[in-house]
Amino acid sequence: MQATANGPMGPTDWNSVNWRDVNRQVRNLRRRIFRASQQGDYRKVASLQKLMLRSRANRLHAVRRVTQVNQGKRTAGVDKVLVKTPKARGELVDRLSTYQPWKTAPTKRVYIPKANGKQRPLGIPTIRDRALQAMVTNALEPSWEARFEATSYGFRPGRSAHDAIQRIYLLTNSHTKYEWVVDADIEGAFDNIDHTFLLNAIGPVPGRELIRQWLKAGYVDRHVFHPTKAGTPQGGVISPLLANIALHGLADALGCHQPRPDRVMVRYADDFVVICRTKELAEATLGELVPWLAERGLSLSQEKTSIVNLTDGFNFLGFNVRRYPVSTRKSGYKLLITPSSEFVQKMRDKIRQEWFALRGHSVKAVTTRLNPIIRGEANYLRHVVSSHTFKKMDHWMYLREERWTKYNHPTKPEYWRQARYFGKFHRQRNDNWVFGDKHTGIVLLKFSWVNIQRHVLVKGTASPDDPTLREYWEKRKAKQAKTLLPGKQRIAQSQDYLCDVCGESLFNEEELQTHHVMPRNDGGPNTYSNLVLRHLYCHQQIHAPTKERS
Repeated sequence: MQATANGPMGPTDWNSVNWRDVNRQVRNLRRRIFRASQQGDYRKVASLQKLMLRSRANRLHAVRRVTQVNQGKRTAGVDKVLVKTPKARGELVDRLSTYQPWKTAPTKRVYIPKANGKQRPLGIPTIRDRALQAMVTNALEPSWEARFEATSYGFRPGRSAHDAIQRIYLLTNSHTKYEWVVDADIEGAFDNIDHTFLLNAIGPVPGRELIRQWLKAGYVDRHVFHPTKAGTPQGGVISPLLANIALHGLADALGCHQPRPDRVMVRYADDFVVICRTKELAEATLGELVPWLAERGLSLSQEKTSIVNLTDGFNFLGFNVRRYPVSTRKSGYKLLITPSSEFVQKMRDKIRQEWFALRGHSVKAVTTRLNPIIRGEANYLRHVVSSHTFKKMDHWMYLREERWTKYNHPTKPEYWRQARYFGKFHRQRNDNWVFGDKHTGIVLLKFSWVNIQRHVLVKGTASPDDPTLREYWEKRKAKQAKTLLPGKQRIAQSQDYLCDVCGESLFNEEELQTHHVMPRNDGGPNTYSNLVLRHLYCHQQIHAPTKERS
């Protein structure tokens, strides 16, 4: 059904949803909530939040997010229910309109390994509760986006780890006087946030009762129910927003917003650094952090929290930040941000496991599995000083490629394996050692093929929910096209970087697919003029029947 307004409706036909209209309604409501919050009209904010929670467009938007876009879409909660088909998604949309808050289910406890060898507990809500959390997030988040601090970058729309790193670079380059860093780590932030403090910070907003229920729902671990007295479960859609709310105000508490402050802060969710002019001020900062965090039920990790000088360097979000002595600069130092050794080792371990799993497979299988990983890791590291790391990774990959060919062809001589799997397979690159298949033209990407480019820091407190910054965010999202292959960059530019089905930016974290305007079966050419990029699920909708079939 095309309509997305509120009120009695018939059964939802998922394949007939007008996503352009759905996204427009949700986006407009978010902007109205943001503007009202900026103006301090909290009565209007509450009214608009109620409208968002009743909106059928919001229900549709939330169901798409948790059943198609989010990584946990294939992980069930305690009810063991997954929503995989268009019919099931439509039924979930209809059920959400009659959902009662007191039926919140406990989360399912699962464990994932941490870098230090320990286990990180996750709380997985049911699909239904995740959809509701997405709905409440759309109602609550724009109001807080109008209040959040400029130095908060984690789990916020339009912001990323690269913004946090670029902010650190601007604060710590060799021309500044900030020399000492409080590298802080909160002990189990998501597991220990005080419920009373958090609910008081949220205030009497629409959806508060649902939030209280999710916080108090408990969890099931190995078929045993456990109550939750503190914390917000990692794995919940709304949990990152709740963590940001709990930690909001830290920069103000440390006086970082004063003119010419003696210390500044950069925070990415529960990871943050405080950069100070003197060691004494850094030591005093630790003393101020303890009571501020204690009020929220939190504490610093004694093992992971330290005070370091920039000449010794520190790691943050997978990068190493350090000042190096140089004789060519007036200050005597040069700041470099490079991939941390721990991040590079984790990247190697991840790719090594893939190589082991791909033994005996074809070159096509290797490139299909590894190219997205290489492209993703390289794009994450491309905004810092990574050229040396990329060259070392390419050499390491060559050794893995050699081992793979030797395993697949143990009786063949080396010159035969090299002639078959290595060559100048990439037309635009004068490289004789590209791994691939000369018959099909498929090649394995190299890290060094990704160009290093400085990230442009998001300005101030800018938010995508601010209606006055529409053009700013459109231009900023268009720059993400540089993460695509050159051919796809050209296609994206020709369609103004927008999906022609839903009208949203191509770069909204959904997978992209190439669509032939005139189908190839009807003689459509494989040329740029006949190709468009679409989100995976928008592409599926185009090829799906317009009526549900049981």
